[in-house]
Amino acid sequence: MKIAILGTRGIPNNYGGFEQFAEYLSVGLAALGHKVTVYNPRFHPYKEATFKGVNIQRIFSPENFIGSAANFIYDHLCLKDAIHKEFDIIYEAGYHSVALSYWVLGVNKFTNPVLITNMDGLEWKRDKWNFLVKRLIRWLERIAVNYSHFLVSDNVGIQNYYASAFNKDSFYLPYGAIIPSEFDEASLQKYGVVQNQYFILVARLEPENNIELIIQGFCLSSATKKLVIVGNVNSYGRRLQKRYLDDRLLFVGGVYNKTDLDSLRYFSFGYFHGHSVGGTNPSLLEAMASACFIMAHDNPFNRAILDESSFYFSSATGVMEWVNSSEYIPSRISEQFKKDNLEKVRKLYTWEKIIHDHEALFQKLLNIK
Repeated sequence: MKIAILGTRGIPNNYGGFEQFAEYLSVGLAALGHKVTVYNPRFHPYKEATFKGVNIQRIFSPENFIGSAANFIYDHLCLKDAIHKEFDIIYEAGYHSVALSYWVLGVNKFTNPVLITNMDGLEWKRDKWNFLVKRLIRWLERIAVNYSHFLVSDNVGIQNYYASAFNKDSFYLPYGAIIPSEFDEASLQKYGVVQNQYFILVARLEPENNIELIIQGFCLSSATKKLVIVGNVNSYGRRLQKRYLDDRLLFVGGVYNKTDLDSLRYFSFGYFHGHSVGGTNPSLLEAMASACFIMAHDNPFNRAILDESSFYFSSATGVMEWVNSSEYIPSRISEQFKKDNLEKVRKLYTWEKIIHDHEALFQKLLNIK
């Protein structure tokens, strides 16, 4: 098959979850013999024509000049280019900056290539958006649902949402994770912590990830352990640093050395996952793969992944109570949770499985179309 993957800031990944997904999926499909192209913005630091068997198509993006609004221009130019080439499949990662182009270009009238949209999470629920932006994103969501040939949901909760809100079926395909082969306890010294003497939170510092709620609860607790907060300290993060002057809080910024990050997870006493706007978050799968003892925000999306192998919180008081009681939770319970989550990754979320599931779906949809 000739497959184009659009909607990301390109590969190799130097940005985030969708870029990591695009890298693993494209390289894996190319290794299976398919002709795969990933669209990169021209400012991406990787300048070669191919990456591990994947063709790179470079497209202009004005992001360095006008910021995130450039995504609407970049995604439009990518899609406009792709629909005029001989691709069998166009796979769009996300919808909100490309949906308007679906309407402008009339993609619902095309019979070839097949356009598949991975709808990601509920973008309009993000707290960082004001009322008008949320309304706009919900309108764009409706366009994407109505104009895409097929939809992909990365979480059963998201799949249920589209079935309920739009009476629209979608195919369930989650992300993958790699189970680390090594951990380095010595790397903890860089971050001023020691094994089992800290909790950890790994996330973009955004309101919808419940960063402040977790910090509030932790600061209310009687914990003697630290809370390591991994994520780029943006303006929101700086406000949190000023607001919560607690010596137990360690804002360490982004950690991009994989061994360091895996080790910070693995040697932690407990892991907080606060994401709440839907989807199967890559950082949660990575925490499961690193055998973390997880406490997650209580919502259908996290429960769809973790099921009964996690404790859940919905308030700062809930966080405080878990932190205070965590010392007394029998080790057999925490070890069973870790074991169960690791087994889920092995059975359901390996990249090998995710790649083959995508290949099978693409072949099926080509036959349908």
